[in-house]
Amino acid sequence: MPLTTSASPRRPTLGVAIIALNAERRLAQCLSALSFADDIVVIDGGSTDTTATIAQAHGARLIVEPNWPGFGPQKNRAVAALDTDWILSIDTDEVVTPELAASIRQALDTPRADVYALDRISNFCGRWIRHGGWYPDWVPRLFKRGAARFSDDLVHERLVFDAQPAQLAGQLLHYSYDDLESALDKLNAYSTASAKQRHAKGKRGSLRLALAHGVWAFVRSYFVRRGFLDGRMGFIVAVATAEGTYYRYLKLMLMSELAQDSGDTAHDPR
Repeated sequence: MPLTTSASPRRPTLGVAIIALNAERRLAQCLSALSFADDIVVIDGGSTDTTATIAQAHGARLIVEPNWPGFGPQKNRAVAALDTDWILSIDTDEVVTPELAASIRQALDTPRADVYALDRISNFCGRWIRHGGWYPDWVPRLFKRGAARFSDDLVHERLVFDAQPAQLAGQLLHYSYDDLESALDKLNAYSTASAKQRHAKGKRGSLRLALAHGVWAFVRSYFVRRGFLDGRMGFIVAVATAEGTYYRYLKLMLMSELAQDSGDTAHDPR
C-alpha cells in the first residue's frame, strides 16, 4: 500500500503598506529592511524627488495618487491595494530592525492575535528620545487582513480594531526629525492639518486656549513625562511640542475668525 503524504500548509503571506511624498532621504533604508515581506505597495502622493525611482528599484509596487485625502484615507488606499493574509503598515521614515523582522515572521507562522503593536523608538536630530511621552511608544501596525483599518483623520490617524493587540519583540526605528529644519517644517505642516481637522468638526480656538495648551504641553513633556532625563534634547523636544500645540490652537482661532468674518460679509445688508 503506497504511502501518502499531506501537503504542508501554505505559509501566511505578508504585505507592507506605505504612503510617501518626497521621501527620498530615508526610503531606501526603509525598503531595504523589508526583504522578508511578500509584497510592498508604495502610494506616492506626487513626489517631485527620486521617491518613485527608489521605490521601484527596491521592488515595491508604485501607485501614484496625487489627490491627497489625508493620512488616514491614504493609508487605507495602500491597505486596499494589498491582497496578502497579513498587512504591515509603516512610514517612510521608519526602519524595521532584524529582531523585529524575525518576530513578525514568527507571529505570522504561529499567530496569537489578529493585531500586533510594535515597539517604536523615535530619533530627534540624531538622538534617540526615551522620555517626554515619546517612549515607550507601542504602535499597532501589524494586522490580519480585515481585522483593522485606519481612521479617516486628516492627521494623527490611528488604526481602528476590536481585538486586544499583542506585542512583538524588536524595535521599529523612527527617524522622525533628521534635523531642526525638518522638525520645524513638520511642526508647521502638522499644526495646520490638525487645526483644519478641528475646524471641520466645529471646534474653535482662542489666544487663551493656545497659551494654556502650549504651556501645559511643555510641562507635561518636560516634567510630568520626565523629558528632562533626555538632557538638553529633552528640553528642545518639550519646546517643540509646546510650539506645535500653541500654533495648532492659534491657527484654529484664526480660521474661526476668518470664517466668522466671511459669514458677516455675506450677510452684510449694505
